Amino acid sequence: MTQSHTITRDEAQLRAAMLDVHTYRLDIDVTDANVFRVQAVITFSAAESAVGGSTFIDLLEHDVYSAELNGHTVEYDGSRLRLEPLQLDNELIVSSTAEYSSTGEGLHRYIDPFDEAEYLYSQCEPADARRIFPVFEQPDLKATFALGVTAPSYWTVLSNEPGTHVLDGEVAHWTFDATPVMSSYLFALIAGEYTEVATGSSKSRVPLGLWARKSMAVYVGAEDILDITRSGFAFYEHQFGVVYPFSKYDQIFVPEFNAGAMENVGAVTITEDYIFRSAVPAAMVQRRAITILHELAHMWFGNLVTMRWWDDLWLNESFAEFVSHLAAVDAGFADAWTTFNATEKTWAYRQDQLATTHPVIADMVDLDAVAVNFDGITYAKGAAVLRQLVAWVGTEHFMAGVRNYFTEYAWANTTFGDLLRPLEDASGRELSSWAEEWLHTTGVNTLSWQRDGDEVIITQSSPVRKHRVVVGFYDVVDGKLTRTSSVAIDLQEKTTCLPADDAALMLVNDEDLTYAKLRPDAASLQVLTERLSDVDDSLARSLLWGTAWDLTRDGEASAAWFLELILTHVASETDSSVVFSLLRQATTALKYFVPTEHASATRQHFAHGLWQLAEDAVSGSDVELQLVQAFIRHTRSESKVSELADGHGLAGFSVSTDMAWSAIQRLVALGVVGEADIEAAHAEDDSSTGYLAAVQARAMIPTAAAKAETWQRITGGDLTNLELRHMVMGFADVHDHELLAGYVDEYFNRIEDLWAASSFETAETFALGLFPLWASTEETASRTMTVASSTRYRGLQRILTELHDDVRRALTAQSAF
Repeated sequence: MTQSHTITRDEAQLRAAMLDVHTYRLDIDVTDANVFRVQAVITFSAAESAVGGSTFIDLLEHDVYSAELNGHTVEYDGSRLRLEPLQLDNELIVSSTAEYSSTGEGLHRYIDPFDEAEYLYSQCEPADARRIFPVFEQPDLKATFALGVTAPSYWTVLSNEPGTHVLDGEVAHWTFDATPVMSSYLFALIAGEYTEVATGSSKSRVPLGLWARKSMAVYVGAEDILDITRSGFAFYEHQFGVVYPFSKYDQIFVPEFNAGAMENVGAVTITEDYIFRSAVPAAMVQRRAITILHELAHMWFGNLVTMRWWDDLWLNESFAEFVSHLAAVDAGFADAWTTFNATEKTWAYRQDQLATTHPVIADMVDLDAVAVNFDGITYAKGAAVLRQLVAWVGTEHFMAGVRNYFTEYAWANTTFGDLLRPLEDASGRELSSWAEEWLHTTGVNTLSWQRDGDEVIITQSSPVRKHRVVVGFYDVVDGKLTRTSSVAIDLQEKTTCLPADDAALMLVNDEDLTYAKLRPDAASLQVLTERLSDVDDSLARSLLWGTAWDLTRDGEASAAWFLELILTHVASETDSSVVFSLLRQATTALKYFVPTEHASATRQHFAHGLWQLAEDAVSGSDVELQLVQAFIRHTRSESKVSELADGHGLAGFSVSTDMAWSAIQRLVALGVVGEADIEAAHAEDDSSTGYLAAVQARAMIPTAAAKAETWQRITGGDLTNLELRHMVMGFADVHDHELLAGYVDEYFNRIEDLWAASSFETAETFALGLFPLWASTEETASRTMTVASSTRYRGLQRILTELHDDVRRALTAQSAF
């Protein structure tokens, strides 16, 4: 399945001016294992000025058997049906078939390797409804959807609205209630042998359903998920002043999902990564809760009121991300903003320092631009900027403006200006200048500070913005670094002076209200190095950890210093998300920020330190689990990994099946075990998880022949999205990069052809997963930019430009080692 014809913003604006779309009546037959059949009847009206003219409707890679507009045959070119001549009132009838997707885009089909049960689900954002049925594929042409589905009699079928079915021999005919008006990217069709894990209702009596495939249902933590869902319903209905606007709320865990979750109206699809069949860090449990709350927030932000075009994608994502953390605090996750700082803001800072950074309100000229902008700016920076906005106007004023926004624009499409006005009315503040500073510019400010006697001088880098910050002063109290005083201040100039307490540690942006990197004074940096774990506030510690990582990424401190900082303080860290983020950053530092001649010794020292910390950790603790997981990633020593692979760990430590797989994979990469051992492990764990673990393990076999075979399979085009992803991860996971040296030329010679022949999700996996970042040299940087500057594919150009930045950053960091 190749990448699709794009749709431009200009085309969408013209089409929106011409048309009002009324109804989609869809009958979809999924009884054939090879193709699905669609009968679509679409009614729409045209503006008087458009009568007699032409437009188009989108349909991607279908076999069209008949297509008639008002009784006249229309032409199809593989991506569009030409609609002409238009009448005031129009009816389009199309009959077609298409193959199921194996890439997670459109209507995806999955066969469970455990029991061969079949599962389908749709994924339409941003513009993949057109892979399923003919559609005016843009957010502002909302319509109602009436769906009928013919499926095997033993399947469950779910959609946006409740449905009923009648049996007809070995098939069932399902009919679903018509939806309210909604955008096409929110369409949902989920079908197969899904099991209803749990049901319930919200406080406002909205029916709740929880679904998973048969082989995974036993591992779903149903009560935890329903509890967080109910909490979210209560919080949002109270804060937004609008009851849940749809008739039901199903959450369905689906296999081979590309994203964390998707906010389809009334039928949210969620990655199976959030089904935990063994112990996971508390960070993952909290991330699942925030994801659940994020998708629920979309029922208002995005589904009830929708952006007009993808320029305002952030109106969906940033708002959902921001309010989901508010809701998480309300649900009992007291340190949710610590998690936000450690994970989301780190993502945003990285994205905003790339050559491809863009304003929060982005210039989405076409769908190609949209596809690559589901990024750290759209989600994380936007949410961080909203946190700063709330610091300026106050939570109550912010929520009052949001309530007025929902009331005024329910079921409509908007731009940011439509939200800005009620926020200004509620707060009494002029916000257009704030919006210009924060939403229409790029880049992250750096706030640095120096002490000068009894004053502190705070300097911000360009472009100068208004920052509402808290400056915290920390001193030793009962052996801990405790905030003894603070001051709230507005930073509106390049330099700001204020009186400074004679404290051991000073922290600008304490409470993390603004969006900025931090550069402490020398005394504070020394205290950070020596006593970071003594800081008694988790958010303050996260800010300091983030500062240490920024210094390392920017080449202002060595990776050796950062790795030693982790070994010194991580075992005392109480916030699971901070530990999770730090150990991922350690992986990046070890892989790319350490010069080749020091890599082996540095990794060995770090892995040995991790094991020592794990031995001293509280048995069964979250930090012990994460330290052992990180040890398996980094060690090159056989003995302890072999014990873990056999299910034996530290005293009192339970080695899960998933951890045993990680240990087996490491032994494969070491060349200690091979195909027979992989096959034996797979025989013991014949689940879908075990299948993918075996796929990844086979790709890790450290021989030239095995790597050549893996490369052929990766580039052969017959893998599903998750098979491909795991195989790529295994291929790249080597202890001796000489095994991959020959594939540098392969990558640069073939990446453009691989991109052209693939869907976006597959192409992105190729471009990112196979890139030789381990070979961070001037030559790699040059070759990367050569391809980036010559390719005609916008998405590939952006990814390669960002990878070039990563190579340059790695070289800078290595020079500081």
